[in-house]
Amino acid sequence: MKILVGISGGVDSAYAALKLKSEGHEVEGAVLIMHEYTEIEAAREAATSVGILLHEIDCHSSFECIKENFVSEYISGRTPNPCIICNERVKLKVLYDFAMENGFDAIATGHYANVVENDGRYALAFPKDMKKEQTYMLYRLPQSILSRLYLPLSEETKEEIRKNTDAVGLSVAKRADSQEICFLPDGNHTEYIESKAGKSSEGDFVDQNGKILGKHKGIIHYTVGQRKGLGISLGERVFVTDINPQSNTITLAQSISGSTEIHLTDMVYSGMAKPENDETVELFVKLRYTAPLVKTRAILYPDGTATLTFDKPEKSAPGQSAVLYKDGVVMCGGFINK
Repeated sequence: MKILVGISGGVDSAYAALKLKSEGHEVEGAVLIMHEYTEIEAAREAATSVGILLHEIDCHSSFECIKENFVSEYISGRTPNPCIICNERVKLKVLYDFAMENGFDAIATGHYANVVENDGRYALAFPKDMKKEQTYMLYRLPQSILSRLYLPLSEETKEEIRKNTDAVGLSVAKRADSQEICFLPDGNHTEYIESKAGKSSEGDFVDQNGKILGKHKGIIHYTVGQRKGLGISLGERVFVTDINPQSNTITLAQSISGSTEIHLTDMVYSGMAKPENDETVELFVKLRYTAPLVKTRAILYPDGTATLTFDKPEKSAPGQSAVLYKDGVVMCGGFINK
């Protein structure tokens, strides 16, 4: 089988390519040049170490939508996860399109997840290494991509992979994992947003009754659930519980109680088909990447929205994703609205 592997320059994608090559596949790599911080030299080094041809694909124009969404979400008082949008609209899409246009049979990446068939559909499932699992990050992939996607790391742990790459002498074996947003290596999202949209205006911190408590330095500096770095002293620990861009106010409270009902938009379906009528199902959900699974009663609507209800209040942040599972398989998911 002829497989195109996304090569980032890190150990995971290099090992994925090496493993597929050792299984007898015809393997080539592709590095997606999305912004000025793309590690092209590291990708070239990884491809050379594995012994595969590397295609260099310019994605600057495609990646602009990710930057624009990141800025607009923060300005709207929401907390985006740009990696989720990028996997859907740029990374996996560009890799897939290039592969299909150039005679490849499939694509592969170094993500920690598995692809399975569920009721005649392709869906993501949990991998062996649950500390690294990335089904949450990939949940928006369409059937067309999932049907051609290989994830060679699904049955190995990160520790095993590092040992294996070190044993065969891959040059990237000891390379550290990337942690930050790729186009913001310094992590300074506020400076970036203000460079694109102008300075964020000061406004009022208020309590839950609307009483003014002090001034904030602009809503893009805060996220729902934040406790540290608020720049206000009230003599007690407080959290951000709401960000209102219309009134330019940020609500603070002594605790975050969460909610027993959460509304989702822009739903996508993988392990189950999109409902033609209102459908109620019992599933498990992750409300952020590092969150544990919690049981929920989900009402799925044909218009691409959903309502999740819980037995006890659960914390969530608008703009983040809620991904729903059954028996470790991704059924569907969407963006948290309220």
